Amino acid sequence: PIQIRAGANSGEVVVRTIKTGATHTEYTPIGHTVNLASRLQSLATAGSTVISDSTRKLVEGYFALRPLGLAHVKGISEPINVHEVVGLGPLRTRLQRSAGRGLSKFVGRAKEQEALKRAAARALSGAGQIVAVVAEPGVGKSRLFFEFKAEVQSEWTVLEAFSVSHGKGSAYLPIVQLLHSYFEIAGEDSVPARREKVAAKIRALDPDLESGLPYLHALLEIADDKDRLAGMDAQLRKSRTLDAVARLFLTESVDRPLLLMVEDLHWLDDESQALLDRVADLISGSRVLLLVSYRPEYAHRWGDKAWCSRLRLESLGGDSADEMLSTILGDSRALAPLKELIITTTGGVPFFMEETVQALFDEGALERQNGTVKLIRPLGLLRIPPTVQAILAARIDRLHNDEKNLLQTLAILGREFVLSLARAVAGKSEDELDRLIAKLQLGEFVYEQPSIIDVEYTFKHALTQEVAYNSMLLERRKQLHEHVGHAIETIYIASLDDHLAELAHHFSRSGNQAKAVEYLHLAGTQAMARGALPQAIRDFEHALGLLKTFPSNPERDTLELQLLNPLGTAYIAARGYAAPEVGPVFVHARELCERIGQPTQLFAVVWGNFAWHVVRGEMGLSMDIAREANELAERFDDPGIWMEALFLLGVTLFYRGDFIGALTQYEKALSHYDDRERTRLWASRVGEDAGITHRCYLSLALWQLGYPEQALRANQEMRRLARSIEHPFSLAYAQHHTSWLYHQLGLPAETKAASKEGLQTTSEQGFAMFNATANLYQAAGVLLEGRPNDALPLLTCGLEAYRATGAGLALPYYLSILGDAYIQAGRPDDARSAIDEGLVIAERTDELCQKAELYRLKGELALRTGSQNGDAEAHFRRAIETARHQLSKAWELRATTSLARLCKQQGRRDEARLMLSNTYGWFTEGFDTPDLKAAKALLDELNTSIL
Repeated sequence: PIQIRAGANSGEVVVRTIKTGATHTEYTPIGHTVNLASRLQSLATAGSTVISDSTRKLVEGYFALRPLGLAHVKGISEPINVHEVVGLGPLRTRLQRSAGRGLSKFVGRAKEQEALKRAAARALSGAGQIVAVVAEPGVGKSRLFFEFKAEVQSEWTVLEAFSVSHGKGSAYLPIVQLLHSYFEIAGEDSVPARREKVAAKIRALDPDLESGLPYLHALLEIADDKDRLAGMDAQLRKSRTLDAVARLFLTESVDRPLLLMVEDLHWLDDESQALLDRVADLISGSRVLLLVSYRPEYAHRWGDKAWCSRLRLESLGGDSADEMLSTILGDSRALAPLKELIITTTGGVPFFMEETVQALFDEGALERQNGTVKLIRPLGLLRIPPTVQAILAARIDRLHNDEKNLLQTLAILGREFVLSLARAVAGKSEDELDRLIAKLQLGEFVYEQPSIIDVEYTFKHALTQEVAYNSMLLERRKQLHEHVGHAIETIYIASLDDHLAELAHHFSRSGNQAKAVEYLHLAGTQAMARGALPQAIRDFEHALGLLKTFPSNPERDTLELQLLNPLGTAYIAARGYAAPEVGPVFVHARELCERIGQPTQLFAVVWGNFAWHVVRGEMGLSMDIAREANELAERFDDPGIWMEALFLLGVTLFYRGDFIGALTQYEKALSHYDDRERTRLWASRVGEDAGITHRCYLSLALWQLGYPEQALRANQEMRRLARSIEHPFSLAYAQHHTSWLYHQLGLPAETKAASKEGLQTTSEQGFAMFNATANLYQAAGVLLEGRPNDALPLLTCGLEAYRATGAGLALPYYLSILGDAYIQAGRPDDARSAIDEGLVIAERTDELCQKAELYRLKGELALRTGSQNGDAEAHFRRAIETARHQLSKAWELRATTSLARLCKQQGRRDEARLMLSNTYGWFTEGFDTPDLKAAKALLDELNTSIL
């Protein structure tokens, strides 16, 4: 019979092509790895297989091996260990092999596994599920997920995302990594290559998803779409990005159920959290199973959802812990006291138990002898550290210096890292690095994990990486972080936008503060563009903190100014115009502009200063700043700047009661400078669209001046524009001012409808100030329906929320609504307090646009409380005088109607008829509005009395 012998070796090979015909090519491997395999087969006897030590590491457990000892092989200077394959081993899977090498057997989790299977069955039937697994570090969250994935991955699509300890500083970090893997995007891929990979996947999945491509492209830093979306409102862009990714997941689950696993939510950034929140809201009718894990200090927002369940993993009970240790150590009764000691010391925490056993092997207290584990030292001499961190520290300290140094370097890279980056920072030859990483793998410090892009590794546990990181002196950590930062710049030079958060992380922890500021600025700008305002604020604030250590010079001032402008804009969008943080930012930015001469940034600084002062109700300063803005507009002669500057002047004049002056600015801007492209550009810089803001106040000024129908037409044009420009803040702005106009017109249903739309927008986008005013207008609509007692709680809550944002603008207006509600509710003292407060604020701040109405309400209050009629008449006449001075026909009509009603009651009908007919007769439109209808009804009564 024919007998053969074989040799096997494992390692990298070079493959050479061999032409065997005109159209056929074969390949043959060459090099050291192949040569050694050939030498090994010469050592084998007929019918046997001999393998190298590198192959033994890969197959041990799967096959039974017999060590042959050291052998001299031709071409290799040192003898090598060789082994003979003598049969099949007991193991069939990687997990079994891990257990055979000392990892824990998966025990004690039957209940949790059944819960996951039940959730999977429900998701498979179309009732999407969320399972949230919470446990302390090391208890086995990741292992539970690993085991469950192994069971279902043949029938499910599996997508995984992992948070990292510094991940809160990196917007969308785990989601971007997940999408890179999903679309098979490599770091060296060109923009066209990335675009094609994404497009091809989307086309194959569902062409209807193509509407979300610009947002996916921008998230993945595909430059063309990223630049095109740069001017879009940050909140809208964020919302549409979340929708695009969520729709992708849901569509992926149509043909094949989707298992989406996200680990370590306690490290998750705000934007990735927002995506999970969006997915959690949408999956109930899909075939998606969302598995998440986190530590107890984290709290998710989905507990009230019927499709969300929570699993709490506890440490292993005594029997399960003993079973796990028996798998690692064997069933020898001699080891029973050791097992009991380990369980007691570790509290049954699986990872702690694993590391304890490994530590005992490392220090020689345990040995394997003929397949059996033996305790070499007396139990009483064993010193088991009381925490898993101490165990890990002890194990790391026992490593050889080169292994320890590499492990610490890898810890700088993060929980997960790629070989190419490790190679760039380790300072080792390729062979030496491979050898050392193999040692660390054998010691169960790091694992290799599958990747289609690069060789990737992960630390066995987050605690392993944390302890290795903290075992370094601060100065060495700084040096390594800087080294890593430079390596990322070199390796990913063509795709740096993918790595801005990493670069900001590494350089901000290095001694290179200039690079830290540079990348924090870029990362913050990227976060703003993605709608991640809280992250942008953190990045800008961090960079400004670092700048304080820089020497004072023009270069530092320039860097600081570059950070202050976007920080101020982010503050306004996230916290409101009048937030206390906003003003100081723009004041300081203004000082820097004047110091270093940056005219191109000066207007944005002036705009920010104006916004802060005007919304705080500081009309005097606002007028000065508005005039300066117009001087700058003349200087730069930019249509976008003109639109903004004329609005600042117009809005200041409006609140001061100069409605004609305000109208003039709005009409000038809209007739001469309404350039949509420039307006859109400046909207991206200052946060609101001047085409919207002008038309908002144009409609209010027209109403004040006695043209309600023109006001409504201007408002309708503004609302169409607001819906078309895809700018949520401007949409909320439009809804706020629409509610205001409808309330002034006295239309309850329309006021409530507009404010309801505003509530939805502001709640979704997190616009605190406009959310408060939307609640105020809801209450105002209820009051117009004649239900003051229902309106009052809403009014007081809304006013409290509005004041909490730091805003003072329009307080006389809101206090007039509150005073009116108290009058109608029969609470005169409260009414008097609210109205008087409104008048005091109006006089103090020069915000006079509501002054006439406040005096009219004082007259109505005087009538309700039985004061002298002369008091009421004096208040009405002062209201009329104020309205005429401001040329406000709307306030004049309302106050004249109140006075005419009083004169009628006093029998002064002719006087009443004359004054009211003169005022009513001025109007040429709006006769169906409540104020004009009320005036006409009273006039008819007065005219009837003549007959």
